[in-house]
Amino acid sequence: MPTPKTKPSPAPSHARATIADVAREAGVSKATVSRFLNHRETLLTPDIATRVEVAIAALAYSPSPMAQALKRGHSRLIGLVVADVGNPFSVAVLRGAEKACQEAGYLLMLFSLGNDSQREGEAIQALAAYQVEGFILNTLGRDAGAAADAARHGKPVVLVDRRHHDMQADFVSLDNAGAVRLGARHLTQAGYRELLFISEPIKNVSSRMERDAAFRSFISDAAADTAGLHGSTFESTQDDSEGLDQALRSLRQRAQGRLPAVISSNAVVTLRVVAAMARLGWRFGSDLGLVGFDDTEWSPYIGPGLTSIAQPTEELGRLAAGCLIERLKGLNLPPRQILLSGRLMPRGSSIPAAPPQA
Repeated sequence: MPTPKTKPSPAPSHARATIADVAREAGVSKATVSRFLNHRETLLTPDIATRVEVAIAALAYSPSPMAQALKRGHSRLIGLVVADVGNPFSVAVLRGAEKACQEAGYLLMLFSLGNDSQREGEAIQALAAYQVEGFILNTLGRDAGAAADAARHGKPVVLVDRRHHDMQADFVSLDNAGAVRLGARHLTQAGYRELLFISEPIKNVSSRMERDAAFRSFISDAAADTAGLHGSTFESTQDDSEGLDQALRSLRQRAQGRLPAVISSNAVVTLRVVAAMARLGWRFGSDLGLVGFDDTEWSPYIGPGLTSIAQPTEELGRLAAGCLIERLKGLNLPPRQILLSGRLMPRGSSIPAAPPQA
């Protein structure tokens, strides 16, 4: 018995239709399709215009945004590179920049480094391949080659929060020195006398360097007028919880009856301190004072509430995008530096209780 023949199914095609496919389907040249796509139907007969239109619909053809950008000479795309999109700071910068871009008719493309400085050059190259018109960089600032790549593409660059060595560009940031003084002064006025500044590894990251230097300067300047004031610093890493625990134990031992407190340099470090407090069985306020950079959504709900230095982070993103768009519109001025002030959000973690026992 003969085996019935089955009609083979056409192989599924997932390839995007091209202008050549449309021309072949309509039986016309690619130049004719291009005229139709560029709204020059008056150069075509009604019959040919109809054939091209039907072919486009049949193939579900849509022009490549990159090809259109190359024809127009601009893409309306802005590239944003952040150190770590998991950091609340980066998310807020993204939110502010995105709003400003949307209002000005631009789209934002995001590249997150995951705190890997080796990917800075990769980020610049990837975004440049999409014909972005400019870059907003909130990177670690360790790869001088990446900064050179951005400049070599001839596109304007705006730096957020972190400087790049020898790179002349608009810079938008928190006033780090002022914010550190704000938090340290608050703690000393509340009676804390043994202070510990905890940062992520500094490694030539400009914002971390500025905050560390400002803390040391504050302790040096204030010690003469504040009896018993002493300060020290500690660099915390993600995989060294025991090191952080020991740093906090040593802080209380050094206090010897005086009030100890911590200034944490960002929300990531604050969470590490919160975890350490839980491991040690300590309470904020009664065992240890705290002021942390970044006023996160969860700051009011941990313990008695965490005193924070609120950064105008979303505004930083908006200003960075605004500066870049001004450059794209032809503004030609020397590089600008815009520093915004932090705002103290006092809560229970910086209200001293009775001095703890060493």
